[in-house]
Amino acid sequence: MNRRKIIKTAALAGAAVGLSACKKSPQDNAACESGQSQPVIEWKMVTTWPKNFPGLGTGAEFLAKKINQMSGGRLQVKVYGANELVPAFEVFDAVSSGTAQMGHGAAYYWKGKVPEAQFFGAVPFGMNANEMNAWLYHGGGLELWQETYQPFGLKPMPAGQTGVQMGGWFNKEINSIEDIKGLVMRIPGLAGDVLARSGGTPQVLPGAELFTALQTGTIDATEWVGPYNDLAFGLHQAAQFYYYPGWHEPTACLEAMVNQAAFDALPEDLQVVVEMATMAANQNMLSEYMANNQRALDTLQKEHQVKMKAFPQDVLETFKHHAQAVMLELSQSSELAGRIHQSYFDFAAKTQSWLSVSEMAYLQAR
Repeated sequence: MNRRKIIKTAALAGAAVGLSACKKSPQDNAACESGQSQPVIEWKMVTTWPKNFPGLGTGAEFLAKKINQMSGGRLQVKVYGANELVPAFEVFDAVSSGTAQMGHGAAYYWKGKVPEAQFFGAVPFGMNANEMNAWLYHGGGLELWQETYQPFGLKPMPAGQTGVQMGGWFNKEINSIEDIKGLVMRIPGLAGDVLARSGGTPQVLPGAELFTALQTGTIDATEWVGPYNDLAFGLHQAAQFYYYPGWHEPTACLEAMVNQAAFDALPEDLQVVVEMATMAANQNMLSEYMANNQRALDTLQKEHQVKMKAFPQDVLETFKHHAQAVMLELSQSSELAGRIHQSYFDFAAKTQSWLSVSEMAYLQAR
């Protein structure tokens, strides 16, 4: 999205908000009257998250609320948590088929249908949230994402960032790469492929099933997001060791996918409302995680005596080696995957140079 498009988008969004204000006072002028006469459009949003789950579920609610408000009530979105309308991992199909007009989830859940989608969810040892946003909005990433989903009748938009995640909860200590062999861990997407090459067994489970699976021994370890969400799920009651860093997800870029036909049927100003609301939701979620992760971590450490441990260096090095191989193989799986891979890593190389003299240098100095 270039600067001119952003300016146009902001102007149209302002017009939509202005129309909303008119709706509250229809006597002001004839334009308000005509705006008020427009029909109300109702959408369903299905999600992969438990209803109102902190950060993720509430992020979907935030997005729906902003669309409702910015449209002046002309576009009303009702949010359904996982399993309320469709199961968590059927969101993609539900929106593609038109069962729901909108979905909220993470792109790596659809790897079986669209392998290229994984680039837009989380790349092990890849870009962080700020880098990801820069690539999507100003580096051609969003256009590639839209091209990836176009055959399925979907329009994707970034709608949330978690920031760097934690490495996960384990029921045993990880002292070397040998401890990964035979480990059954809930870990989706590309990171699951990395774990498998390292000797582990990846599982993909929706969030609502993690606690029971970990507590009963169905899995030996799980990653989710970070302290804010992990505390809410009570994962500290099911596993003893809490590892960092989150090599597998330097951020999780969440998505709002919209049925393309439903989007095209909207008047232009409501299309812009949807686009601007997702941008607001994208930034709001990142801020929410930054504000709440440390508070939750304090609770985990001080009240629940959680043992935090860093992954050994040989484990991280092995994961990184396999991650590079996994990404290379994905890039060779299709012409589109090759273009996405090149765009992603070319952009990452450029931001790395800047980060070394900005963010990283500053944090070391501080």
